[in-house]
Amino acid sequence: MNVLESLYGTPLGKKAAARLGLAEPPVLRRGRELPRGEIVLATLPGGGVAAEALALLGLSPIGPLLDLPEHRTTDDRGRPQPPRYERRPGAVVIDATGVREIAQLEGLRQVLRPAMKGLEASGRVILLATDAADVSDVEAKAVAQAFDGINRTVSKELRGGSTANLVFVRAGTPASDLRSTLSFLLEGRSAFVAGQTWRVGPAKAGDAAGAEYDPARPFAGRIVVVTGAARGIGAEIARTFARDGAAVVAVDVPAAGDALAGVANAVRGSALQLDITVPDAAERIAAHVATVHGPQAKIWAVIHNAGITRDKLLANLDEGRWASVLEVNLAAEMRMNPTLLDPDLPGGLGEQARIVGIASTSGWAGNKGQTNYAASKAGVMGLTWAESAELADRPVTANAVAPGFIETEMTAAIPFVQREIFRRTNALGQGGRPVDVAETIAYLADPASGGVDGQVVRVCGHNLIGA
Repeated sequence: MNVLESLYGTPLGKKAAARLGLAEPPVLRRGRELPRGEIVLATLPGGGVAAEALALLGLSPIGPLLDLPEHRTTDDRGRPQPPRYERRPGAVVIDATGVREIAQLEGLRQVLRPAMKGLEASGRVILLATDAADVSDVEAKAVAQAFDGINRTVSKELRGGSTANLVFVRAGTPASDLRSTLSFLLEGRSAFVAGQTWRVGPAKAGDAAGAEYDPARPFAGRIVVVTGAARGIGAEIARTFARDGAAVVAVDVPAAGDALAGVANAVRGSALQLDITVPDAAERIAAHVATVHGPQAKIWAVIHNAGITRDKLLANLDEGRWASVLEVNLAAEMRMNPTLLDPDLPGGLGEQARIVGIASTSGWAGNKGQTNYAASKAGVMGLTWAESAELADRPVTANAVAPGFIETEMTAAIPFVQREIFRRTNALGQGGRPVDVAETIAYLADPASGGVDGQVVRVCGHNLIGA
C-alpha cells in the first residue's frame, strides 16, 4: 500500500474524498440473502407471469402504491410531496409483459417514482417486458426498446447499492422457467449486476431441475469443470459451485499445480493439471472425469474461465502477444466444446449440459492497450451466440458473463489513482468481487435456468461508459 492509498484510508482522507464526490461506497448485500423489506409487485395490464414465478419461489409480494390523487401527500405548508411507500420495500418487481403502447409506460413511472428514494439499501428493481421479436407492430417494438432506456437510467439514479435490471420474457415462457432468474435478481447473488438486459425463454427440455431439485444446492450430484481454477476468479467459481453441491473438477496449467491442489482439496474436488491449448485438452478432461467419477459419468457444466492478458498499445503489440491471448482466451474453448459435446464421449458433456464462457466489458467497449484481449473476449460473445444457435435442437445452453472491474490480486497491482478511477466509474461506485462473477455463472448453469440461452450477462456494476 503506497502513501496516497494509506492517506485515503484515514478519517481526514475520507473527509477530503467525500468533498471531492468520492464518498465511501455502499456495502452490497451478497449471497443467498433476500431483501429484508417487502417485495412490491406491480402487474401492469396484460401481465401475470411474475406473480406465478414469485409464488413458485414461495414469496408473497404486496401491491404497489401508485401515484394517484388519493396517495399524494403534502408537507406542513401544504406543498405536494412525492408519493412514498409506507415502509421501505426491499424490491419492486414490475411485470410489464403486456405493455405495447407508449401511453402504458405511464404505469412504470407511477410505480418507479416512489421507489427511487424509497428502497432499502441494496434494494432491487426488476422489470419484466416482452421481447421485441415477439411483437408485431411498430409502436410495440419501439416500446420494447424504451424499456431498455428506462432500465439503464433507473440503474444510474438508484442509491445505497440498489440495482435495476430488465428481463425480456419471450413468448410462451412458463413461470417455472423464470423462477431462477427472479431468484437470482432478488438475492444478494446479483449484487454487482446492474443496469443489464437479457432474455429468458422456454427451456428446450422443459424443467431440468427435477423433483429432487434443491435451490440451495442446485448442483448436488452434478459434475462441474472449471478451467483456470487455481486462483482469483477461477478459485472463487470452484468454491461457489462446491458450496452449491457440485463435484468440482479444477483445471489449470502445471505451473500452478500447488495452488490448484489447494483449491481442489478445499472444495473436495479433483485437480487436473492441463494446458488447455494442447490439441487433446477436451479428451483429457473427459478421460479425467471418467476415471475419477466412473465411465458413465457426464459433465453437467463446463466453465471456460482460463484466460491471460498480454497488454500493449497496438503500435507495440507483437505477433507473440497477439496470438497467445487469442489462443488461450478464445481458440482453446472453440476447439474443446465440439469434442466435449460428443454424446458418445465417456466423461463428456451430458444431455442437458451448460456451457459458460468468460467475456469482458473490454469486449463490449474496448480498452486502451488491450486490442488482443478485447478481440478475444468479443470473440467469446460471438462464440456464445453461434453455439446457442447451433445447439438449438439440443437441450444444452451456451451463455457467458462479461466482468467489469473486479478486485483481484492482478488489479491490486494497478496504480492507486488509476485503480480508484476504475472502481468509481460504475453505478455502484466500487469494484466487484470474484464471488460476484461466480454467482452469476452459477445462475446461468443452474438446472432451473434452462430458459436462459445465448445470453451475455455483464457483471460490472453498470459501467457508466460503454456498457
